[in-house]
Amino acid sequence: MEVPASEGPLTGLTVVGLEQAVSAPLCTRTLADLGARVIKIENPAGGDFARDYDDVVHGMATHFVWLNRNKESVTLNLKSSGGLEVMHRLLSIADAFVTNLAPGATTRLGLDAETLERRYPQLVNCEISGYGSGGPLSAKRAYDLLAQAESGACSITGLPGAPAKPGPPIADACAGLYGVISILATLHSRGRTGHGAKIGISLFDTMTELMGYALTWSRYTGEDQEPVGMGSPSVAPYSSYRTSDGQVVVLGTTNDREWQRLANELLDRADLATAEQYRSGPRRVEHRAELDRAIGDWCARHTLTHIQKAADDVGIGNARYNTTTDVVGHPHLAARDRWQEVDSPVGPVSTLLPPPDISGHLPILGPIPALGEHTDTVLRDLGLDEEAIRSLRAEGAIGTAYIGRIS
Repeated sequence: MEVPASEGPLTGLTVVGLEQAVSAPLCTRTLADLGARVIKIENPAGGDFARDYDDVVHGMATHFVWLNRNKESVTLNLKSSGGLEVMHRLLSIADAFVTNLAPGATTRLGLDAETLERRYPQLVNCEISGYGSGGPLSAKRAYDLLAQAESGACSITGLPGAPAKPGPPIADACAGLYGVISILATLHSRGRTGHGAKIGISLFDTMTELMGYALTWSRYTGEDQEPVGMGSPSVAPYSSYRTSDGQVVVLGTTNDREWQRLANELLDRADLATAEQYRSGPRRVEHRAELDRAIGDWCARHTLTHIQKAADDVGIGNARYNTTTDVVGHPHLAARDRWQEVDSPVGPVSTLLPPPDISGHLPILGPIPALGEHTDTVLRDLGLDEEAIRSLRAEGAIGTAYIGRIS
């Protein structure tokens, strides 16, 4: 039986996010997509700086639109006594608290993990940092590119002599998703023990985890893996090839059986299938260039449609190389209604449905908040009357009164 669209598996949980940019906002947005109430704390002087990365979504920033649906925005000046008191009121009723501030910022505010663990033993406190604690880099600022460079990810992306940052902000995004996993696990534990916990997740540790096979390879060979562009240094053939109609097809094999099918049934090259130098995965990697030439010559004689149908018929993985504008109109997204609309301060804007498809629950697509839109509502929920709210505003502890959405 379907439940109301406003409910999800995490309905009834309250999450407070003292967050900015990508990692913590993706963590809390994912929890909100699953039904949690997420209260986003922002500085009255501009809020989450990702609000200003660009203005291409009718004046709003693409990062902010991506990461902040389903949230309530509350503006608090945490350097004021009144703002900090409101913050503690919120934490006293919260199930989880998620932060990703600069090193030392939560300590200066008295919101560090140790202090909160003593004051709110039921709270699940997830702090996302650049490098974690206890190491020589712990006090350094870290952004996605910096963590990807420090972890070696850029060195195995691109081409030899031309390293590149992987396009998506995978350090930020995966740290945020590890935050979701850890929060849900700790909430499960709290159900048995009654106690929350402090969770520390760093961009650097996240990236070294994702670099696992490459780091293990280097640890046991003493060598660096070289990037191979659109391919894998550990598998061949596994690359992109130009077609006769000017498209680019990606073909891949990941084991000996697939290689035999590709050589015999797709390319009709029994000579390649039986050649000793191509019999095992490591040997095919050694001879990657000649295999790519053979496959590239075959692809250059056929159209993308022919290649993909032939590959599908013999069970060889394949894909079309797409640009981001190609993907916006991708027929697989369109056929499954993956693009939807959410409300925002500038009217309806497009968003992709969240990846999880959970039976019995409809996707939750709440509005993107304007800066401070929910401040007064949340304060009233905390039991503050209009006089107390006016006093906080006069003190500068909260932002100016919200005056409505832009029509």
